[in-house]
Amino acid sequence: MATKILVSQPKPQTEKSPYFEVAKKYDIDLVFRPFIKIEPMSAKDFRQQKVSIPGHTAIVFTSRHAIDHFFGLCKELRVNIPDDMKYFCVSEQVSLYIQKYVQYRKRKNFFPESGHIADLIPIMVKHSNEKYFVPQSSAHNDDMKKMLDEAELDHDEAVMYYTVANDFTADEVFDYNMLVFFSPEGINSLVKNFPDFKQNKIKVACLGAKTVKAAEDAGLHVDYQPTAELRSVPAIIEAYAKTL
Repeated sequence: MATKILVSQPKPQTEKSPYFEVAKKYDIDLVFRPFIKIEPMSAKDFRQQKVSIPGHTAIVFTSRHAIDHFFGLCKELRVNIPDDMKYFCVSEQVSLYIQKYVQYRKRKNFFPESGHIADLIPIMVKHSNEKYFVPQSSAHNDDMKKMLDEAELDHDEAVMYYTVANDFTADEVFDYNMLVFFSPEGINSLVKNFPDFKQNKIKVACLGAKTVKAAEDAGLHVDYQPTAELRSVPAIIEAYAKTL
């Protein structure tokens, strides 16, 4: 019987993904099943936050979800985004995604090479005259606000989309040898869907310190997390497969 691993994110769109190479090499049954899902916010709910988008000169994007829901809500609210708007993004990948909605201009798009939010702040400080707007998920924490406050940058945040638990159906078999989580919300979804969950011999892998903490707070033992040697989830899965 093949080892069965649940990866709590959408299935890769390319068959050349390292996930599939590892699965084939070690005869692993990989199941891609997100524990969370993203839902749009209505214009009515957004207005209740009493935050105005016009007047801001720069937008901070931490994910492609933030981009989709920012431009979607702006369209619904009939807010016109000026051509000279600047965009500060957590990574180049997120920055390039903006061209789905507006013409991409390198002189208006900024991102750190590292892809880390902490490295974006010094770039923003170089543009300290901007008034920043940060679209957020309902599951956000205050880390971004604290960093912007400490940098003394003029900014506003607002929730523009919801991150909610993705419910499992009663007939879904939960017989995995390993679970892989990418966010604290994924851990919360596990607890919500399976309040009597017992880890027993099931291995748990988590990405990010906050995900690890959420897992441990939920009573789980975290067996794998990224290291200098295990930099990706496929690498973690392979390391586990070698122990079988």
